[in-house]
Amino acid sequence: MESDYSNDLLKPRKSKRLRFILLSLLIVIVLGVGFGYYWAKFVPTGKHEKPTFAGLVKPIFYQGEMLEKPATGKEESLKLPFDTVKELIDPSMIHESESESTIITTQDKVIRLRTSQLTGMLNEKPFTLKFPLEKVEGTLYLPMEPIKQLYPIELRESPETGAVILVKEGDTLEWGKTVAYPDKPSKTIPMRKEAAIKSPILVDIKQGESVMIWSDDNPEWYRIQLSSGYMGYVSKDHLKPDRKETLPKQVPPPSFVPVKPITGTINMTWEQVFNKNPDTTKFPPMPGLDVVSPTWFSLEDGQGTIKNIGDPAYIKWAHANNIQVWGLFSNGFEPKRTTEALSTYDKRMKMIKQLLSYAQLYSLQGINIDFENVNLDDKDELVQFVREMVPLMHEQGLVVSMDVTPKSTNEMWSMFYDRKALIESLDYMMLMAYDEFWASSPTSGSVASLPWVEKSLTRMMSEDKIPASKLILGVPFYTRIWTEEQVNGKTKVSSRSVFMEAQQRIIKEKNLTPKFLPEAGQNYVEYKEDGKLNRIWMEDEVSMKARVDLVKKYQLAGIASWRRGYELPPIWSLINNALQ
Repeated sequence: MESDYSNDLLKPRKSKRLRFILLSLLIVIVLGVGFGYYWAKFVPTGKHEKPTFAGLVKPIFYQGEMLEKPATGKEESLKLPFDTVKELIDPSMIHESESESTIITTQDKVIRLRTSQLTGMLNEKPFTLKFPLEKVEGTLYLPMEPIKQLYPIELRESPETGAVILVKEGDTLEWGKTVAYPDKPSKTIPMRKEAAIKSPILVDIKQGESVMIWSDDNPEWYRIQLSSGYMGYVSKDHLKPDRKETLPKQVPPPSFVPVKPITGTINMTWEQVFNKNPDTTKFPPMPGLDVVSPTWFSLEDGQGTIKNIGDPAYIKWAHANNIQVWGLFSNGFEPKRTTEALSTYDKRMKMIKQLLSYAQLYSLQGINIDFENVNLDDKDELVQFVREMVPLMHEQGLVVSMDVTPKSTNEMWSMFYDRKALIESLDYMMLMAYDEFWASSPTSGSVASLPWVEKSLTRMMSEDKIPASKLILGVPFYTRIWTEEQVNGKTKVSSRSVFMEAQQRIIKEKNLTPKFLPEAGQNYVEYKEDGKLNRIWMEDEVSMKARVDLVKKYQLAGIASWRRGYELPPIWSLINNALQ
């Protein structure tokens, strides 16, 4: 039997051994945790994951973003969705579902492509497509071969994956190059799914390979794209910025240059023709007049038929006096008829072809479009009509101009004009700066006070970016006699339009003395007759000189007057001398 003394000797040794075991175990745990932390934080994963395009077989990329709908075909047969082309290449492109037609308009071309047909129309002349438009599962696809000839774009198609990278004129691509390791030639650079070393590797990139850099916002990672279309992240330690590539802007085709009048600044007048053309032998001299626009053509029905009351004798007189003729085409101010005629390509082209035929028949130098009282819903269709019309007119050397009202909140008088879009096609835009106070206005006022005219002018130039070189100021050769009478304690207002001669006759007959109104920039007279007050804001040499001064102040393309026959003969010399 051991003594208690022996047991007491063994206890310290057991205790030391236990402490040693516990300490060793603690060290192992600490080392294990530390190693695990190090492994988790600093050791990249070698796990690979196959890259995909989210289920798309032939994805399209723009500016580092994959688009919702894919492409179809390849190389020459490559096609892109219509919506993609419209959004990214030409927002003005339209598709008419009724006729299954896609219509593309450029500065000098009108192209019509019909679904499933290999024959297209270019400026109404047939041409052959290698591959047609087609619908795939309800999505319309456009062949890219003709599109690439029309627009300054590149479609970089990967032979490896079929992915398509769209690059447009002016776009800048930033390229980087993966670093090289001369002592480790077989080493690859991992492109990861996310910006983290534990994110799986999508592609092992070769050393010295060029990649597109789309983002460097992360301090440690670049977001990149390979020529195959695959996208991911590469550590900044493994990639160096290399170069920038900008797709150069192409030299646009020579733009149409309207034949300028001899004076350089246009002096135009409208000729209002109802049923019978005027006798030109009775015209007084009109020194300085460059252009006449007779109201010869008008929309007759919703099918696009145009009524023509042109006169060869009028043309002969104009050309003998070195005056250009821009035939006016009116919608008859009929909104329903206008809606119908603008609704399809075939109807719009029917109108255009008739105008081209009349222009050739009468040796016109231009067409002046006068569409008024149009539904707001037809705003885009009116722009499309002009876009389709101008290239074909320019092909025949014809100037195309359009009359617009000042800007206001009146939908059918002003808001239906998309002035900013229209001026992209037009050679000239005439601002009809009159009817500030219109015929049925509840209050009396000037037809066109000078501050109102100037404000209307500058507003269009600033808000709609109408260049002065394309803007012509429309001025009135008429005024209104406003009659005010008291009826049941209220002022009742009525008016009638008069020519310049009529106002002068009234002033003479009634021995009136015109008074200049600075706030209107016009002379003014008033008189009482049968207990009623008559008021006239005068259109005369004073108001006309002020408007010509606006043309010069803003260096506008010219002046246009409504209408010939309303003026007094001396006005022509005044305008001509003032323009000089």
